[in-house]
Amino acid sequence: MGNAKQDALKMISNMPDAVNFEDIMYRLYVLESVAHAESEVASGVVISQDELRKKVGGWLK
Repeated sequence: MGNAKQDALKMISNMPDAVNFEDIMYRLYVLESVAHAESEVASGVVISQDELRKKVGGWLK
């Protein structure tokens, strides 16, 4: 991802003209979430699937 403003403008410009604010806000939220996740992965802030299963395994019982 590049510059946040440019990414947001590109995303909005690719949406249909009849889009509503709720759809725009949701897509901006998703865009930011993906950017945040990519940043964490690049920084090495990740855990393996096995570690995740151990952490959430108790939630499913």
